[in-house]
Amino acid sequence: MSCIIRPIKKAITLILLLCLNSIFLTGCWDRTEVNDLALILAAGIDKGEKNNIELSAQIYIPQGSQGGQQSGMSSGSSSNQSFVRSAEGETIADAMARLQEELTRKVFWGQNEVLIIGEKLAKAGISDEIDFWLRHSEPRIRADVFVSKGRAKTVLGAIPELERDAAKQLRKIVKTHIGVEVTVKDLSQMLSGESAPAVLPWVEELPPSLMDSKKKEIPIINGVAIFKEGKMVGRLDDKVTRGILWPRNEIKSGVITIAFDDEDGHISLHLLRSHTELTPSIKDGKWSMHINTNVDLEVIQNTTKVNLFNPKVIKKAEQKVRDEIEQRERLAFSEVHKKLNADIFGFADEFQRKYPQIWKQKKDEWNEIFPEVAVSFETKVKIERTGLATGQGQRGVEH
Repeated sequence: MSCIIRPIKKAITLILLLCLNSIFLTGCWDRTEVNDLALILAAGIDKGEKNNIELSAQIYIPQGSQGGQQSGMSSGSSSNQSFVRSAEGETIADAMARLQEELTRKVFWGQNEVLIIGEKLAKAGISDEIDFWLRHSEPRIRADVFVSKGRAKTVLGAIPELERDAAKQLRKIVKTHIGVEVTVKDLSQMLSGESAPAVLPWVEELPPSLMDSKKKEIPIINGVAIFKEGKMVGRLDDKVTRGILWPRNEIKSGVITIAFDDEDGHISLHLLRSHTELTPSIKDGKWSMHINTNVDLEVIQNTTKVNLFNPKVIKKAEQKVRDEIEQRERLAFSEVHKKLNADIFGFADEFQRKYPQIWKQKKDEWNEIFPEVAVSFETKVKIERTGLATGQGQRGVEH
């Protein structure tokens, strides 16, 4: 009989313990529903009045809640899916608190994918703002960062033609890998580097088409903004920007079009892959940097009469591409290296790695040394595929 009672007692004890433990389970008593949140899609920071910080937020409007109260909140909206709201404060933290006071829902920064910095604030300095963005627990450090011509708030209110909002438009552009892409984390690492240089995509608004006056301005990326010691010191247009992408190992896609002096037409080549190595050298007190770039391409269009099956023609085309790349690099270096004196190419890090003892002695003199660094280029170009030669290219003459 006792053999039967003991298992029953154990089972009852186990059940009581389970019931007792369930009392201490918290469940979802403190959960926050999505309908109770104001989801931030993008943020903009500008200089406000009296040197305050103006924080602008692009806030998502749930599609199922566009009537009633939400339709009233969306006055002045940038699209039918979001609206822009701004608040000023002594700091970003202060502006963020004031922004919350203007909204009926709890602000949620976890969906923020874009951070736009206004031109005026960029020139005054952004180190404190980026430091806050990293310390705050909610904003994404993987958010893409841009600098806008004029006010960041204006860019957030733009209405693109294809994308749902300005934030989506800018993210799609940088994801094409034909320009500079910088996240909050990347920017923080740049600003904490040996020479604290940084480069950010420059955003402008494309004017409405003359053929369609009803269209509104849309944001586009046109070059980069150059920073030194946390402040914007200049900018480069799109053409010069291509020249800084090669040394920085950031060009992933693109098309190069060349022409021969003795031929009509052009040859367009698509970039397959590219890799660049920086080799620093210090000899007899002279600092130099050798930039070695390897580029592989394929022909995607040939409107000339040359025969691309001829090895001599291929060599000639490869030399043209080499000259084109190095010309762009030299143009970029003349702007950044000599005029702006901003080491956005990472030269300081390379010298520090190879010559740690010399760097320790000379790092305080880097601003004087950098403009005097002799730069040399070695570019190896290989055309891997010429495609199916048809038409005039197939019948063309051999040079």
